[in-house]
Amino acid sequence: METKIKIVVDAMGGDYAPEVPVQGAVEALQENTNISIVLVGRTDAIKEQLAKYTYDKERIEIVHAEEVIGFDEPPVMAVRKKKDSSIVVGMKLVKKGEADAFVSAGSTGAILVGGQMIVGRIKGIERAPLAPLIPTAKGPALLIDCGANVDARQMGSIYMKHVVGVDNPKVAIVNIGAEEEKGNQLVKETYPLLKECKDINFTGSIEARDIPKGDADVIVCEAFVGNVILKLYEGLAGTLLSKVKQGLMSTLRSKIGALLIKPALKKTMKEFNTDDHGGAPLLGLRGLVVKTHGSSNAKDVKMGILQCVQFTEEQINEKIKENLAVKQED
Repeated sequence: METKIKIVVDAMGGDYAPEVPVQGAVEALQENTNISIVLVGRTDAIKEQLAKYTYDKERIEIVHAEEVIGFDEPPVMAVRKKKDSSIVVGMKLVKKGEADAFVSAGSTGAILVGGQMIVGRIKGIERAPLAPLIPTAKGPALLIDCGANVDARQMGSIYMKHVVGVDNPKVAIVNIGAEEEKGNQLVKETYPLLKECKDINFTGSIEARDIPKGDADVIVCEAFVGNVILKLYEGLAGTLLSKVKQGLMSTLRSKIGALLIKPALKKTMKEFNTDDHGGAPLLGLRGLVVKTHGSSNAKDVKMGILQCVQFTEEQINEKIKENLAVKQED
């Protein structure tokens, strides 16, 4: 059967490149027979990793890119100067229509800049927001950078409905209180705009402490606040899990108890894990770009690739364009 979806994977992106991106790509091929993959990066390094696996060689292509954009490089300068980097070369394949999506665990800044400058925005989108999923007590919620561009709230709702499967997702804006008059200037300007939107289920403000409870499906905030929420989530989750393990292993009695609760604990942890949903898409672009964690393992990369399949099959970009009543630039 002819493959329908071609996905570019940045083989040089992330803390464990090229081992992890290549392994994740091979595992994705094995799980879904309707995709092909383009590995972008240093050819010799990619071939060395591929030699470890058995895979359908007709479904993996290597495109050489000599340069790598580091995490500590200024994003705009790096994208402009490193034309032969894996991020730039990979995104150009999407821009030219030679691939459907680009997945990378590389520099977040470079991916954001490259997405805007190379792949390009859908007409009418002021700034394409990065939209990671975070776990809550009621399932995953989308954390989306809105800034002054309220179109983000529509894109977030579309994504949650068609990819995550949440009907009529609740949209809330991060604030320091429930009252409409509270918040900084940006929140005060954005709140009434969201309130006037008839095509979303806007429920008002949400305080940070209520986010983990699952009181909203789409959580709107500006980039700095969103990054703080995301990093606090990650750090607190790791710390709590470590302390729970310490407590369970502290005495003979607690070790026996740990054996008894292990099945229920594993089930609970799985429900509170968003890894199965893949990475964070950059919404509002003319092609799909997905950012996975810099410390991604092979499963994270694999799920990021498979996420692109669902995004493409559900025609998320087309739905965004329809809902915003705009057309893609020529």
